[in-house]
Amino acid sequence: MFDGLVELLLALPEHNVALDGGNRDSQNDVFALIRYGDQTRAATIEGKVSEPFGPPVGEWFAQSSQQKRDRMRQLCGLLCLDEVPPSHIRYQLMHRDEAAMIVHSFSPTRMWFEEFASFARLLGAEAERDQSSTVTLKSGQRLRLGWATGNEDFLAC
Repeated sequence: MFDGLVELLLALPEHNVALDGGNRDSQNDVFALIRYGDQTRAATIEGKVSEPFGPPVGEWFAQSSQQKRDRMRQLCGLLCLDEVPPSHIRYQLMHRDEAAMIVHSFSPTRMWFEEFASFARLLGAEAERDQSSTVTLKSGQRLRLGWATGNEDFLAC
C-alpha cells in the first residue's frame, strides 16, 4: 500500500477519540503509529467484513440535535469541508481524520468499497483497492486514504 518498507511502531486496538457533540467517542478498530521512509505517521484502521460504514450522513443528520450539529461542525472543520457532505456519504467515514485512514476489508465481495470511494472523491482523491492516495486538505494537512484487501483465509477460522 505504501512505497517501500512500512514499520509498525505502535498499535492500539479499539482506540477512542473524543469528538464534540454526541454521547460517544469515535472508536477506531486500530490506532497505529507507522514509519515509512523517513516519515512517522498516525493511522486509523477500520476492519470490515460485511458491516456498513454506519448510516448515510443524510439519515444520521436528519433529526439534527444541537449535539449532532456540533459534531458535524467539528468533523467538517477537521476535514476542511465548507458544508455538510452529500447525504449518501457514510457517517463513519467522516470521523476518521488522522494522517492516514485505512480500511482493512475481509469481504469476499468487496462490500462497501463504493461508499469508501465516494468519501475519497468528496475529499478530492480517487480510491483504488490495495492502493493508497493522498489528498492535501485546505488546511495544508495531508491525508492518506487506503483500502487494503485482507486474506479471505482468515474468515474460515
